[in-house]
Amino acid sequence: MLETWVVAPTCLPVVLRRCHACASERFRADGKFRVNANHKLIDAWLLVLCTTCGETAKLTVLERTNVRSVRPALLDRLHDNDPGLAAELLQDPVLRRRNRIALDWTDAWRLDTGGSDHRDPDREVIDVAVRFTARIPVRPVRLIAEGCGLTRAEVERLIEDGKLVSVARLTGKLSGDFTFTLKH
Repeated sequence: MLETWVVAPTCLPVVLRRCHACASERFRADGKFRVNANHKLIDAWLLVLCTTCGETAKLTVLERTNVRSVRPALLDRLHDNDPGLAAELLQDPVLRRRNRIALDWTDAWRLDTGGSDHRDPDREVIDVAVRFTARIPVRPVRLIAEGCGLTRAEVERLIEDGKLVSVARLTGKLSGDFTFTLKH
């Protein structure tokens, strides 16, 4: 029987970028936008606040874009300060590259295992599909340890012994769906 675990965000991640006021490197996004129009051109920024000094920084979303080329629904979401749009934009690799930022997902996600007990001694094999609702880079060893109630060292030992197998590489970080099989 295939079980499904879900990795979902609980809040917006911390934005990693150097603050020009205090040299801190951590910013908090709360879903606020600034939109500025000049004749037929529009600029839009996602506002982030330094966690140390509170200084505001702007992450470019639209730059000198013709107003007619912007979807009206997107424009409405920008004007309404939609936090869902902020989450979508922070996931966008083009926006992250353009603004030279990285994301810190520490304490910003949770694992939902569906409430089943994975330590049942009667079950010889457990097949699990891990689904990500957002591109959150997480170590599979950490997910499996948390989901099965094991330590990371025990999970690594299971991998070495061939009792924990997956098509995906279980070392390093993953941010996409994968499956694994655990044999007791």
